[in-house]
Amino acid sequence: MSRAAGGECRKEAGGWEAEDGQCDSGIESLRSLPGGRDAAAAAGIPLAAAESPAEPGSAAEERLDSTYSSGALPEALPEALPEPAASRSEEPPQGLSRQQLEALTYVSEDGDTLVHLAIIHCVPAVALCCIAQLPREVLEIQNDLFQTPLHLAVYLEQPSVIEALIHKGVNLGLQDRNGNTPLHLACEQQRLQCAQQLLQGTAPAEGTEQPHGHHQDLQLQNWQGLACLHISTLKGNIPMMSLLLESGANIDVREGTSGKTPLHLAVECHNRRAVQFLLRNGAYVDAQMYNGCTPLHLAVGRKDAAIATILSHSGADTLLRNMENETAQDLADGNNDVSLQGGRPVALQE
Repeated sequence: MSRAAGGECRKEAGGWEAEDGQCDSGIESLRSLPGGRDAAAAAGIPLAAAESPAEPGSAAEERLDSTYSSGALPEALPEALPEPAASRSEEPPQGLSRQQLEALTYVSEDGDTLVHLAIIHCVPAVALCCIAQLPREVLEIQNDLFQTPLHLAVYLEQPSVIEALIHKGVNLGLQDRNGNTPLHLACEQQRLQCAQQLLQGTAPAEGTEQPHGHHQDLQLQNWQGLACLHISTLKGNIPMMSLLLESGANIDVREGTSGKTPLHLAVECHNRRAVQFLLRNGAYVDAQMYNGCTPLHLAVGRKDAAIATILSHSGADTLLRNMENETAQDLADGNNDVSLQGGRPVALQE
């Protein structure tokens, strides 16, 4: 993916592939708002940030996608903005003219607000200006891929924008089309600072009311059945795992497809360090999946003598049976890599 010309902080991200001949609406399209530069100024958006000088030939270059995993890019902003969705008879909020309201509440055909677009194009000055002017409900708008501005700010690692959105009291638990909350994305992209902000930002700022239920559910699963601790374990990110546990994550939470706990996942990944970390922090060594397999079943089945030894020293039961009536001892029979000598203790040969 090529780098976009309109901002030095734009990043390459996996999955940001555009279809031929398409380009997104972009910050430059602020000029297409009614009144051009005047409209942007009326909305309180700094012109220097909204309309930076373009490099020669930059107009023909590709821009970043409007979303982090989308192939559909929004077209240029129309010359005539649609009227705001609010009742035309209502007066604009105090302090805002109707022209400012129309500019700030614009939504593209892909569902992106100006806040989405400012974040996508890494123009935090514009994003922060819009956040300061807009109510929480507008800041929680999800685009066509169900991404809120907070999702994008986490994905593109923009801490100042994340902080402003959290202080405005936005819902931290909204899920995108893959079921990921912003915290899921922080774990997936291994953004430890972003995760710290999200976990420290559950209390509203002074003078800001946060709706009941707008808290961080650390056991919430995405559409793959993964909670944040599952994702961090699969990534082998010990600092992120530690942060989640300190924030109240359930160390034995089961993923939704087969009932694996983080300990099962660490064993499957042959991650000895993660296995030891989870056991030291109280993970249940004999937790069973939906099919009855324990972490020791998985270690023996994968011929991982080192991890089987760790589990054994932590008191793993070699005689627990899975749904196929097999014990870890049964799986070890005829296995030249791992040998279990009759129940406890476990003797292993590498």
